[in-house]
Amino acid sequence: MNLKTGRDILGLLARLAVGGMFVYAGALKLLAPAEEFAYAIETYKVTGPGLSLWAAYILPWLELYAGLLLAAGIFTRFNALFCGALLLFFEVLLAQARLRGLPVTSCGCFGSGSSNSLEYEFFQNLVFLALAFAAYRYGRRFSADAALEEHA
Repeated sequence: MNLKTGRDILGLLARLAVGGMFVYAGALKLLAPAEEFAYAIETYKVTGPGLSLWAAYILPWLELYAGLLLAAGIFTRFNALFCGALLLFFEVLLAQARLRGLPVTSCGCFGSGSSNSLEYEFFQNLVFLALAFAAYRYGRRFSADAALEEHA
């Protein structure tokens, strides 16, 4: 296997990992009442109850669709950037909660049932951020985008 093929496989695996994680996170939140996720959002003390509820209705769908599109390789680079931007936003939320000493018992990352520490979630997001970069850089080879380009 040459270096280019190895990078292509890394890009595919990174795309599937990040996309799968977003599909999983979005689906878990969609299966639970939005009010549970809204409460988790409120614990970060950056929005009020009204905006938290709106975010709880919208964010799971964004995660689900972005994950599906990234895993399939549709608009691959855009979706890798979008997922990376979401991860960066989540990192900022986690970091500010930790620095402010907020009593966040559930980050809400994978629904209200998730209870990992903020530090664990922060590190996990860093790993997925690196994978999103790999998906952006190398994830087009085995994608729907590449298949469409070949037949155009």
